[in-house]
Amino acid sequence: MTKCHKAMLALLTVLLAVAGAGCGGGGEDQTAVVLVTHDSFVISDDVKRAFEQESGLTLRILQTGDAGEVLTKALLTAGNPQGDVLFGVDNTFLSRALEGEVFDAYESPALANVDEQYLLDPEHRVTPIDHGEVCLNVDKAWFAERGIAPPRALDDLTDGRYQGLLVVQNPATSTPGLAFLLGTIARYGEAGWQDFWRRLRENAVLVVDGWEEAYNVRFSGSAGSGDRPVVVSYASSPPAEVIFQTPRPSEAPTAVIEDSCFRQIEFAGILRGAQNEAGARELVDFLLSTRFQEDVPLSMFVFPVVRGVALPQEFEQFAVVPESPLDLPPEAIEANRDRWVKEWTDIAIR
Repeated sequence: MTKCHKAMLALLTVLLAVAGAGCGGGGEDQTAVVLVTHDSFVISDDVKRAFEQESGLTLRILQTGDAGEVLTKALLTAGNPQGDVLFGVDNTFLSRALEGEVFDAYESPALANVDEQYLLDPEHRVTPIDHGEVCLNVDKAWFAERGIAPPRALDDLTDGRYQGLLVVQNPATSTPGLAFLLGTIARYGEAGWQDFWRRLRENAVLVVDGWEEAYNVRFSGSAGSGDRPVVVSYASSPPAEVIFQTPRPSEAPTAVIEDSCFRQIEFAGILRGAQNEAGARELVDFLLSTRFQEDVPLSMFVFPVVRGVALPQEFEQFAVVPESPLDLPPEAIEANRDRWVKEWTDIAIR
């Protein structure tokens, strides 16, 4: 064998090893379970240790971008996944994930403790883990200082009193922006949502790319110096304002317009082709355990889906869980999402 042939063989061996390491969550290792998730996923160190001690498994967390990027990669690697469990698909992209055959079905025994309103897949290819509502937030002090009543409903936002006060995110580039758009479609229907957005534009709505700019820069009620006292954010934003301020205020400086809230439900599922299916089932069960469910409010500022899980005091005092949040069927979102975003773009920013 020539030196050239030997070099080519060595290179081929390396390439095959790299390719094998990148598939199926790291080979046949049954002592570890790999959780593929988005960059916003957080788990407390003691909760992670609890899972590892109870299961005897090592939990490896692979964060690969925002929720959309995670799903796109999962679709491209369906059947030969990067890990064992995927967490972070929500109801705005659920149908795409199910149609892409990303997951294997698994009905966790712990689902008996989950409220039925969160069970969107009767085949149990995905398991609901948490929910959070995208809602309009208002800066209470801004309105109080000017003697103006804050808006209480979506319809109020088109009133001349609130001209130039609202900042929203672009649904083409922002998850909360998309959720807010879907909420307006749920409220006004195909016959009315476009007119609502035309009226918002006439009332000088400001559109920015993402939540960070909208909330921390343009919104007057955050640490930024913005001049917009109404913003698209979350039902959990008021308790976050309390928790992260020093010293802590006795009441939240922001409030939620409950009429505007659109519910997002996050799911986990066992990836088809997972190398450690038994470990994957244990992990899904753990995500529905009281230990993990109690951790999600203060780690990711979302709400548990398991009945009877205690909320932190700050959530009890300052968070809002809407009784009748806006929603749309996942299949309707999948069938119309791209068209809705294009039509919104033509109305709101062109």
